[in-house]
Amino acid sequence: MSNSPFQLSSLSRREALDRLCVGFGGLALNAMLFHESKAEAGTAPWHFPPRAKRVIFLFMHGGPSHVDLFDYKPNLEKYNGQALPFPERKVQFAKRGNLMQSPWSFRKVGQCGHWMSELWQHLPKVADDICMLHSLCETNVAHGGACMKLHTGNESLLRPSLGSWVSYGLGTENRNLPSFVTICPTSLHGGVDNFGAAFLPGEHQGVALGTQGYPNTLAKNARFHYVEANSQKDRSVQELQLRLLNQLQTQKTMQLEGKRELETRLKSFELAFRMQTEAKEATDISGESQSTRKLYGLNEPETENFGHQCLLARRLAERGVRFIQVSHAHSLPFNNEQWDQHSHLEKGHSVNVRQIDKPITGLIMDLKSRGMLNDTLVLWGGEFGRTPSIQAGDGPVGRDHHPDGFSMWMAGGGVKGGMRYGATDDFGYHAVQDRCTIHDLHATLLHLMGLDHERLTYNHLGREFRLTDVSGYVAHKILA
Repeated sequence: MSNSPFQLSSLSRREALDRLCVGFGGLALNAMLFHESKAEAGTAPWHFPPRAKRVIFLFMHGGPSHVDLFDYKPNLEKYNGQALPFPERKVQFAKRGNLMQSPWSFRKVGQCGHWMSELWQHLPKVADDICMLHSLCETNVAHGGACMKLHTGNESLLRPSLGSWVSYGLGTENRNLPSFVTICPTSLHGGVDNFGAAFLPGEHQGVALGTQGYPNTLAKNARFHYVEANSQKDRSVQELQLRLLNQLQTQKTMQLEGKRELETRLKSFELAFRMQTEAKEATDISGESQSTRKLYGLNEPETENFGHQCLLARRLAERGVRFIQVSHAHSLPFNNEQWDQHSHLEKGHSVNVRQIDKPITGLIMDLKSRGMLNDTLVLWGGEFGRTPSIQAGDGPVGRDHHPDGFSMWMAGGGVKGGMRYGATDDFGYHAVQDRCTIHDLHATLLHLMGLDHERLTYNHLGREFRLTDVSGYVAHKILA
């Protein structure tokens, strides 16, 4: 019998740690040993061997026009100015007119022969690494519902985001950084709910880097603002505060829901404490070579901002962050939303592509040169496409929202480079071949990460929830 004044068997883990005064060092060591023992025992969280370890999602907020970027349709030239030869969808966002050919010419690029419009000057260099998805469909016709559907799998109800599900399913590779980071997240059309954890444990929500909706602030002052070392309190004081929170969390009188809320808050404090040792270095690009900065376009005013975001994504990816989202949104003076060209299509898309073309190409080339592209899945796209027809009205022409058939693409992470998957009809209206719903996209992404979308569930209010709800099929054709 032990002479100890308390029995360890009667204490919670946190009480034992606190009373033994192991503090934060012991907590961190315990976690490290736990993860190491799991790895040695072969109990990794994957359902099957993963093809990708991490995701970089390049979100083009507003709806890029597939028929002006990647989905070449000669019939739009042939029937320019004529009426669509079949009925329009009943629910529309704005009034639509006749068919409109693209203002830009198309050409085949790479050995694979992907179609890209002349807007893309750099992306053709990595065409053979890209898997084009030409049959996305079934998002909402409005930005809010479509953004929520793309990010959470549900267009109207509060659900955990894609990055949160990945974090929940796989955990983190680096306990000193969040498992899910969103760089300059969009502040509209769902806002924080697009990277929130909803009913999943709060530590799985996305950590925002940069000011929401104002990406131009990032290039000048990019860092996790709240992880600077506290000049008013040294580490011993911070450890004491966390220990006291541990004591509060274990009080027997607290209600279960209160314990959950405090547990979430405590874990966020613990993460912020650990991030002081690594996050500042992770977001400091001053040590990057001039050739790397040039590769991402940091030496050019038009590409500096998005290039900085893409470079940060690479730095976070190589430091073990599971899911990184980079958003391109809200910076054009003549349009409140990036890519949402109901008018000024030619001007808007020209500026947009110039801002992202070199940085995105640089990101893929950089990942490939570092041997990271094979296990890093890059996903590019917006919440929907744009109509093959003109939007009715006066002024500079544009296109309406279009959720019935549009394009996204993937690169690396176990997908076939140079592949063209799915197709829309001859006018770019309906997805007609290998239709890929958002649930299908999510199921495929989780599969590439080694997760079965039907088995990745969370019990909430007596029901087993999943990202893909009761739908979703893996696009096996694109798997390398």
